[in-house]
Amino acid sequence: MTIQNLETMPKLGMGMMRLPLRDEIIDIEQVKRMVDHYLENGLNYFDTAYVYHGGKSEGALKEALVTRYPRESFYLADKLPAWAMKTKEDRDRILNEQLDRLGTDYIDFYLLHAVEDGTNYNTYVDLDCFEWAKQKKAEGKIRHFGFSFHGTPELLEEILDQHPEVEFVQIQLNYLDWDNPVVRSGRLYEILRSRNIPMIIMEPVKGGTLANLDDEVSNILTAIHPDHSQASWAIRFAAGLPGVMTVLSGMSSEEQLKDNVNTITHFESLNDQERKAIEEVVYILSHRNTVPCTGCSYCIDGCPSKIHIPELFKALNLARMYPDSSNGPKKLYKQMIEAGESGLASSCIACGQCESVCPQHLPIIKLIAETANKLEN
Repeated sequence: MTIQNLETMPKLGMGMMRLPLRDEIIDIEQVKRMVDHYLENGLNYFDTAYVYHGGKSEGALKEALVTRYPRESFYLADKLPAWAMKTKEDRDRILNEQLDRLGTDYIDFYLLHAVEDGTNYNTYVDLDCFEWAKQKKAEGKIRHFGFSFHGTPELLEEILDQHPEVEFVQIQLNYLDWDNPVVRSGRLYEILRSRNIPMIIMEPVKGGTLANLDDEVSNILTAIHPDHSQASWAIRFAAGLPGVMTVLSGMSSEEQLKDNVNTITHFESLNDQERKAIEEVVYILSHRNTVPCTGCSYCIDGCPSKIHIPELFKALNLARMYPDSSNGPKKLYKQMIEAGESGLASSCIACGQCESVCPQHLPIIKLIAETANKLEN
């Protein structure tokens, strides 16, 4: 498949990281309906990973898609996680397990998962994963090879210089993170665009943040399009960029999926008035003092204190936004603890496991301590 072919891929990819749940278990019947609606509208790119939903995402995709539709009618994307490997033998072990979970002989788009400066990238280098991926491609077990990226622009350029075999790169990009000094979406985009490397976009709605705007900022958008969802603005921003192959959205309900499908199947690029509105939204949001957590939940697995960090940060953000009204955030926090949904913030032992896997590079230990101080006292 050439780059030109890649750029004609469906503009909306169905992410399998935030699937709907029923009694804490993936609601497979709802997932089936979502898959059906998505495919009926001419879209066919499905993105999963070895670790999503505690290792259950790939099996759900097999049940909802692979066993129900001809294999040639859709694309599968999956990822090799650095943190699950110790030896070179682990590469084949994980890939073979993924193929078995998915019920397929090959994966269309295979990625090194969450490449970033430090341990993750060093693991991929130490275990010779780039060369290994070329071998798997020659064997036909993967069709196209790339990586998802959470590192610095400097590292991205270094990798691309050293590995011309990379066919595509997946980056976090949304209108709020374009000039974010940590994520630096705009700079990553520019690097890939200058090299004519197709991009897959993740977090276009920033973990739901850009679909749940408060009245102050949402009114700016609804003044122009009263009947357009907040999420549609974010999807259109990302999908309208040249060189973007697919925009992934981790949809948790049929309603979300139908809204996103409608946005893409009736796609229109942003006009000047709409871009100015987004700039105004960005200005307001970027001057607020909230934790930019996307809710990816990578930080939860392995936490010895069983702290549900993304949920804690929701309460912390409320406390930061409304410092004169602490009852609401404290009540939310208390209900979460009493329901057994999370360990106490004060139980954090500052081991650093969470910070080592955070794609946003948040100072999680410091933020958890702030949560304990604000909401437990």
